[in-house]
Amino acid sequence: MVLEAPSIKAKPTVTWEPLPANFVLPDDPVENIQQPSLAAGLTDALGAAGCIQPEMLIASNLGLVATVNKKIVVKAPDWFYVPQVHPLAEGVIRRSYTPHTDGANVAIVMEFLSEAEGGELSVRATPPYGKLHFYEQILQVPTYVTYDPYEGILEVRYLQDGRYVLHSANEQGRVWIPQLELYLGIWSGERLGQTMNWLRWWDNLGNLLLWSSEQAEQEGKGLTRKAKGLTRKAKGLSKKGKGLTRKGKGQSKKGKGLTRKAKGHNDWRLSCANWELIQIER
Repeated sequence: MVLEAPSIKAKPTVTWEPLPANFVLPDDPVENIQQPSLAAGLTDALGAAGCIQPEMLIASNLGLVATVNKKIVVKAPDWFYVPQVHPLAEGVIRRSYTPHTDGANVAIVMEFLSEAEGGELSVRATPPYGKLHFYEQILQVPTYVTYDPYEGILEVRYLQDGRYVLHSANEQGRVWIPQLELYLGIWSGERLGQTMNWLRWWDNLGNLLLWSSEQAEQEGKGLTRKAKGLTRKAKGLSKKGKGLTRKGKGQSKKGKGLTRKAKGHNDWRLSCANWELIQIER
């Protein structure tokens, strides 16, 4: 009897070829109606805090490209971050991103789970590749975030020794994202008329990164307080001015009194002088 050795699946060959100009990118509909708002909120807060630099790339539903065994594979995450990309020529619109060719590797990928199974946690290792497999084994993204806005479940995985390992949250339910040096967590509330469980950023001191609308509101309140303070100051100066006016009038009256007193004294002296002259003439 001849024993056959189990076949060992060859590791796929991954190359980073620029996307051909005539390649038709998939135009899949958004699976989660909350996805655009969640992605916009994450980017807005980073921008308002001054965390976004010109060399970075933060995008939503933009195709990430890899060539696996000579076949182009494209996945479009709900949100991703690249620390440094090559600048585009003037007038050129970025229609996809190929790591190691267009710039650095992708540092963070986020997928927002939909009510229907979308393969965010799929480890399918054959085409069409599962998203988790694609980000873990092909792109090798250091941090992979999945978020279920319906159940309020946030999971963050770090790439360790070639495999994703689930990272636990702190006591506040927030998870450290080392590539941005920020915490990521869930915040329930309203933004732009939409109330839901948002993903938000906190710094290492526990301060919430505000959205631009929140910053504008705070600045407006600050200007209102400043205006009220200036009004109170103006009223105080007005009262002080009135007090000085009254004091000035008092000084004026006092001056007039002194003038009358001096005049009376002068009249008395003149009377005395006249009396002395009369006595001399006699």
